[in-house]
Amino acid sequence: MYKNNSFRIPAPMRLMPLFAAMLPLLPLPALAAAPASETLKVERYTDDGQPGTLRWAIETSNQNPGHYRIEIAAVGQPPYVIRPTRALPEIKGPVQITGLPWARDGQYIAIDGSGYIKDQGVRTCPGALPGQFGTNVRTTTNPGLVLRDTQGVHLSGLEVRNFCIGILVNRASGNVIEDNRIVANKGGAGIMLTGDDGAGNPTATTTVNNKVLRNQLIDNGDGLELTRGAAFNLVADNLFRSTPANPEPSQGIEILLGNDNSVVRNRFENYSDGLQINWGKRNYLGANTFSGNSIGVSVTGEGNILDGNLIHGNRIGVALRPEPDITATRLSGNRIWGNSQDIRRCEAGGSCVPNQRTGAIVFGVPAQAHALYVGSRGVGADLPKQDQAIICDAKGEPKPCQPLPNHNQQPPRLIALDGNVLRGEVQGPVSSLLRIEVFGNAQANGAEAEQYLGELLVNSDAQGKASFAQVLENIGQFKSFTATVTTADGATSELSLPVTR
Repeated sequence: MYKNNSFRIPAPMRLMPLFAAMLPLLPLPALAAAPASETLKVERYTDDGQPGTLRWAIETSNQNPGHYRIEIAAVGQPPYVIRPTRALPEIKGPVQITGLPWARDGQYIAIDGSGYIKDQGVRTCPGALPGQFGTNVRTTTNPGLVLRDTQGVHLSGLEVRNFCIGILVNRASGNVIEDNRIVANKGGAGIMLTGDDGAGNPTATTTVNNKVLRNQLIDNGDGLELTRGAAFNLVADNLFRSTPANPEPSQGIEILLGNDNSVVRNRFENYSDGLQINWGKRNYLGANTFSGNSIGVSVTGEGNILDGNLIHGNRIGVALRPEPDITATRLSGNRIWGNSQDIRRCEAGGSCVPNQRTGAIVFGVPAQAHALYVGSRGVGADLPKQDQAIICDAKGEPKPCQPLPNHNQQPPRLIALDGNVLRGEVQGPVSSLLRIEVFGNAQANGAEAEQYLGELLVNSDAQGKASFAQVLENIGQFKSFTATVTTADGATSELSLPVTR
């Protein structure tokens, strides 16, 4: 596509970074334990603790972890529903709990919290602090299935619904949650992976190497959370969807103080934020699709990477939000188009500020910690006015304020397209290597990043300036072109103004 050898041709779905991101996700020794020697059959859907019930099976397995597997049979006609009358015992691994009908005909065994958790709308699920309720307040209240201080639990073929948290993974590692349906859990999340020590503090190395694969997460307040030390977890091939039935459509995934997680090939639809990173580091987001959200992806934190994602039909595609520290987020090879939709959904995220600049990549979008934020910060969790942060302008005023993200790196200036030669210039750090990514748009008024075309490397001079002239080939279908620049420390700019043919 490009004659210059320094211009890198995009590989299909950029698979090498995807594979590299998964390398740390090695199974823990517990997962290599000998196969369970005995099967506990769940064939009664009552909750009296007698043999054949789910409660009996969990309690029996917990007495000798690793000895049993639990199989839940289809009883009667679908839907198959178990309604516990009180909280189920925490699950101690290793153990595999399987709803048998799923592998046969796609039917789930439902574990339904409505038997003892009464629906009170957004006030159903209290937070950890008195007076707080609902999504986006710290909580581990009223979970359905609990994996705490354990490892090697495998859950599949289940529908977990109507709890405050569907599945709670707390200080637990090496677990697999796959091929389940997680629905209408109104409080913390559909699935919550957290290192919370019980007092809101993160714990390192306690919630690692978990895998969440091929699940459907529908109408949970947050679909999934990776919080307070959750690290080196893989979330792949899941559907995160909110519908009008969801009273608090907050985030498909929230990463809060979670590091080095890989989120790949998931779909996020109709949230305030498809995915929101709050002070997480080195998380890798690759080959996901974000559509119908107020913000596709919103980010604070250091060293996070968005690579090869499809981001379309949102109000803002990627929002880089201010925070106290100066950090860098890398955007690479993403296709971003059809945004600036009027989607004003703001439950602890999203974009509802009047006259907010919208589009593909936007710096300085306020979050719930900022005075300019418009929307719910969480039921009972409003931030006092004196604690709401001010966002700096391009000159760093008014002080004290939080700086614009990514060093406020300015995009390239595209000067002209002469035939098939794209000419431009860029201002960056002095005497530094800069990465220019080029995008094509089908419409002459296209100003986003509809098709990723490739990248080239340029060197800035002692004043931080660089220019480029790049031959483009096979661009007959494109009418306008845009570009970003990424500095050596991984800070990507907004998109340039387009140049047209």
